[in-house]
Amino acid sequence: MGIVGISFGSPTAGTGFDVSSTVSQIVANLQNVETPWKTQLSSLESQDSVISTLGGLLSTLSTDVGNLTEIQGVLSGKQGSSSDTNVLALTSASNSAVAGTHNIVVNSLAATSSGYMTEITNASDSLAGSISIKVGSGTAQTITVGASSNTLATLATAINSAGIGVTASVLTDATGSRLSLVSSTSGAGGNLTITSALTDSTTSAALAYTAATTGVNASFTVDGVAVSSASNTVSSVLPGITFQLLAPSPVTSGTPETVQVEILNNNTAVVSSVSQMVTDYNAVVSAINTQETKSTSGAAQPLFGTPTLSLLQEQLLSAIGGSTPAGYLTAIGHSSDTLSGSLSIAVGTGAATSFNLSTLAAGSQNLTGLAAAINAAKIGVSASVIKDSAGLSRLSLTATTYGSALDVTSSVTDTTSSTALAWNASSDIKSLLSLGVSQNNDGTISLDQNSLNSELNSDYSGVVAFFQNSYDWGTSFSTTVDSLGTSSTTGTLSLALRSDSSIESSLNLNISNEQTLISAQQSSLTLELTSANEILQSIPSNLNMVNELYSAITGYVAPKLG
Repeated sequence: MGIVGISFGSPTAGTGFDVSSTVSQIVANLQNVETPWKTQLSSLESQDSVISTLGGLLSTLSTDVGNLTEIQGVLSGKQGSSSDTNVLALTSASNSAVAGTHNIVVNSLAATSSGYMTEITNASDSLAGSISIKVGSGTAQTITVGASSNTLATLATAINSAGIGVTASVLTDATGSRLSLVSSTSGAGGNLTITSALTDSTTSAALAYTAATTGVNASFTVDGVAVSSASNTVSSVLPGITFQLLAPSPVTSGTPETVQVEILNNNTAVVSSVSQMVTDYNAVVSAINTQETKSTSGAAQPLFGTPTLSLLQEQLLSAIGGSTPAGYLTAIGHSSDTLSGSLSIAVGTGAATSFNLSTLAAGSQNLTGLAAAINAAKIGVSASVIKDSAGLSRLSLTATTYGSALDVTSSVTDTTSSTALAWNASSDIKSLLSLGVSQNNDGTISLDQNSLNSELNSDYSGVVAFFQNSYDWGTSFSTTVDSLGTSSTTGTLSLALRSDSSIESSLNLNISNEQTLISAQQSSLTLELTSANEILQSIPSNLNMVNELYSAITGYVAPKLG
């Protein structure tokens, strides 16, 4: 602690000293003990600001990756087109639609049954009798004219309220009015059968029913297969695809036109999403790189040299460039086929583990039993039995530790077909490099969109697997990003903020306690120095009184002070 020099002036001058200034000097000296605390607090607050910024950037990156790893995300999107939109319009293609081309010939459109009653001149004429209405193969229902349903309008209301499956309305033109009936069900199943016993009470004219349109199903072929549809809006024929039949295919030289419906994977959206992920990843890396530089004033950045910064760099660089090996055994006809031989699996630098089919329990010496044995061994491999589009089954193996090597030797044989089940290292995409993403010297990455488009066109399912399969790049990278950010309570940045907060609370408490102590000392000093100042100011007066007493006693006149 420094020394405060206080000048009290001449003790006989009677001027005293500046109490406020003196107290301020002493308090300022006492406050010096807080300086290292405040310096450390400022440093931690600067770190918190940078950590929060990095957390926000990682959260954005996590959202980008999630859009690619979610099953219902951008990779599930489809787009399509019709070669003749006058005949057929493609309404939608959902994520369940399979990419491909379908040939459709429209023979005829579906029609909805409708008709009308004999026209009457005056719509307000009273009616009498009844009308029987049957929809398709349903039960006929009779509507009898009553006091509340004895005009065209009120009869239409009665029919609609009956819930027969018919819409009734009154059509009026220059010649008169008529009751119109339209089936609520399109196609042949909604064909109307009407029996009328209605009469116009005013004119005694009978109101007969005339069928205007017969309900028929649409007729068309899809990839050579004859199809019938009650509606011109077709959504159940091709999974995930809805299209609208607009007109019969035009016929040229006796041959009806074939409309091509093409369903494509939405490459444009995927490229855009990957590009956004690259941009936001680079934003994180650039923010980290900035922390390794000095400010314009030459000072180190807040996170320079901290373990938090080192961990972020190490984890991100490892995750972005990593790969997960996988593969499969030769496919066989049935997963239940009995197998013989053995399978040796080594993960990373670990020793190989051998699985001998003869040691498995009876009934388990097949693909399913072998997969169960491998998973139960917990050697860092996930095994599953997959059935392909041809109905064949194969054993698939994937390393569960990201980036680990996978070495498999197979002497397994299907005893039913005598097929040797050889190991095939997966040809699926296993690193971003295959998607046209390369790493730059500063840790950022670049995307070649042409390369990505090419990969999407040649192996779309491989791209989906790369982002969405368990233990593959997408899910592993997503886990890494989430484990570093602030969105998780156990994230690296969350823990760093929590640690800083604890230290900041302790420092703020120290500062608060010190300020309370200094405040008490300031009050005490002010009282004490004010009293001392009053004493100094009274010295000349007290000396003069002494001199006067001395003079009165001795007769000596001393000079007065002040």
